[in-house]
Amino acid sequence: MVRSEAKDVAGYLAEVPEGRRDALTRLRELCRTELQGFDEVMAYGMPAYERDGTAEIAFAAQKQYISFYLLRDDIGEAFEDRLAGQDMGKGCLRFRKPEAIDFDLVRDLLRATAARPGTAC
Repeated sequence: MVRSEAKDVAGYLAEVPEGRRDALTRLRELCRTELQGFDEVMAYGMPAYERDGTAEIAFAAQKQYISFYLLRDDIGEAFEDRLAGQDMGKGCLRFRKPEAIDFDLVRDLLRATAARPGTAC
């Protein structure tokens, strides 16, 4: 399930494999809690969180992992030490097992994102 045609995040979550649904639901809850003032949207077939029309955070169930997209370079740079050793692509953390998601790290990334506007990549 790389790209969903779901109209909203609830529909997206209903489509994901059951073994990943709890982890993705928890990611959504964290985003909704920490990203006050952001809009929850579907963008490019995945849940995204926008401020002033620009996506700064997204997540997705990929074929082999769960992706958490951190779309601001300044936040990635600020957390460089904590992100070292993580499975990362350009702007995304990859969690190969749902139980391996570091929700404390994700929460801290979300809080830093919400704290101030920045330029999305």
